[in-house]
Amino acid sequence: MKVSAKNPKNDVKREQGSYAEIPAFGISTRDIAGFAAVFVSAFIAYWPMLHGGMLWDDIAHITSPEMRSLHGLWRIWFELGATQQYYPLLHSAFWIEHRLWGDALIGYHLTNLLQHCISACLVVLIVRKLQVNGAWLAGWIFALHPVCVEAVAWISEQKSTLSGVFYLAAALVYLSFDQSRKKSQYFAALGLFLLALMSKSVTATLPAALLVVFWWKRGRLEWKRDVTPLLPWFVIGAGAGLFTAWVERTYIGAKGGGYELSLLQHLLLAGRILCFYVGKALWPVDLIFSYPHWQIDTGAWWQYSYLFLVIVAAAGLIFLAVRRSWRGPLAGFLFFAGTLFPVLGFLHVYPFRYSYVADHFQYLALLGMVVPAAWLITQGTQSITSSNSAVYAVGGGLLLILGFQTFEQSSLYRDSETLYRAMLKRNPDSWMMHNNLGIVLAQIPGRLPDAAEQFQESLEIKPDHANAHLNLGNAYWQMAGRLQDAVAEYHLALQYDPSLAIAHTNLGMIFAQIPGRMPEAVSEFETAVKMKPKDAKTHELLAISLGQTPGRMQDALAEYEKALKIDPKNIEVHMYYADTLATLPEQREKAIAQYQIVLQEQPDAATAAKAQERLKVLQASPSK
Repeated sequence: MKVSAKNPKNDVKREQGSYAEIPAFGISTRDIAGFAAVFVSAFIAYWPMLHGGMLWDDIAHITSPEMRSLHGLWRIWFELGATQQYYPLLHSAFWIEHRLWGDALIGYHLTNLLQHCISACLVVLIVRKLQVNGAWLAGWIFALHPVCVEAVAWISEQKSTLSGVFYLAAALVYLSFDQSRKKSQYFAALGLFLLALMSKSVTATLPAALLVVFWWKRGRLEWKRDVTPLLPWFVIGAGAGLFTAWVERTYIGAKGGGYELSLLQHLLLAGRILCFYVGKALWPVDLIFSYPHWQIDTGAWWQYSYLFLVIVAAAGLIFLAVRRSWRGPLAGFLFFAGTLFPVLGFLHVYPFRYSYVADHFQYLALLGMVVPAAWLITQGTQSITSSNSAVYAVGGGLLLILGFQTFEQSSLYRDSETLYRAMLKRNPDSWMMHNNLGIVLAQIPGRLPDAAEQFQESLEIKPDHANAHLNLGNAYWQMAGRLQDAVAEYHLALQYDPSLAIAHTNLGMIFAQIPGRMPEAVSEFETAVKMKPKDAKTHELLAISLGQTPGRMQDALAEYEKALKIDPKNIEVHMYYADTLATLPEQREKAIAQYQIVLQEQPDAATAAKAQERLKVLQASPSK
């Protein structure tokens, strides 16, 4: 990447013209108008997805009922396993968002889009600060590139958009520190970097990216000026990355035979992944929510071609940097490949179970392609025509194409069924997508047979898919005459994944409905409680079944108390607990207190009437 032969500072000044600057930020009123245009164009391109529903693991990210209290916020920060991944800032953001708009999904979609637009504007400021032509085009391409749709339209991927804002803000502030050497700017940038890591740990690559930028700008790196200030960042980033890798293995399940590859397989995979992402960045067509899962075969000669291509390309870029002093192309490649390093296959990432690649994995890495492309378009067009109008025409045409593609891609996210069916057309062997489509259909009245068919399709492709067995069991449970089939599917689910506590819970609920099988129900609930001791609902179900088991009344009361300790405001548990206490004369006062708590929590009319009636009966009865 070469800077224009003209004085870059004069170029920036000319762009700003006579427009007044806002002293606090150094941003002109013209910039504000430009940023507003970025927002408007992005909102138009992403409009179809704003009313989209929940996808795949969104339910695990939107704050669950037991986590919506202040104690839940404390658990987000200080309890491993309380959230799907330990990204405390991300889940705190979800916690706040639920306080603001509850289950209204448009709020989450708007937040994702807003954060993406902010990142696009930060790209403009960073590229301009680096005195590279095409800053506005780079920001606009990033805002409208269809590869970003998955990160923006998928609620769970707020981890990408939120971390992206902090990552880019940290980079911008650190570039200011690099010029001024002010400690306040250094620590501000470090604070933003920490916020990025607490949103998504792949942002740990930022210090390496900054060194690439400094090498590109100056042609060399100085230990004291460039490397030493970033050493703490490398240590913190490496720690965050290793910790996340441990969490992925320990709490999420990124381990087992599917992740064990030889060194040669890892290298072949990395080469193929890099080529894939370069292809999608340059030619963003046939984008898929879940790409086919590749088989890495060291015996297939053609699989070496990807690694060979990467090596040849890297060698060519090094030649240009050393012999021609064209460091820009190599810097872009290093940024692109380095930012992708956490997902090149060397580390265990849970989604690799389904696919080695995903569009959202290259959300930030995309800038390594976007910025050089924007410079090339701007510089090349100016060199040929010497006209800014031509730059606007070429850039505008590209943005229209990208915006249209983004509009088309985001329209697939208007609802889950549309997305999953579109993906299955392009990847019919995706057992995960068949399972996800089945989950969606199971929630639509009258579509249970269709849902069961999708779960069966998933199991035909992957017979050991425990969650598909679980979901098929759930479907059979709701279908007349299929109760034994449901039990069989739950046992198969546990056979392939013994850690599925929900399968034990569901078996317990089925056995509790069958005369004479309450002991089996109690046993299943007890197993589930041991596996998930902080799940209030399971404690409640165990308490109910114990209350119907001779000689286990005290155990039932203890389970109700455990459930209430986890979820103190659960009206249903308070009501069951009160009803159980009311059957014991010596527990009359406790029962009265529980009914009073129910009424204080403002339950629905029917529950309030029951609690009021039973409270009157207890208060009228003589105390003992």
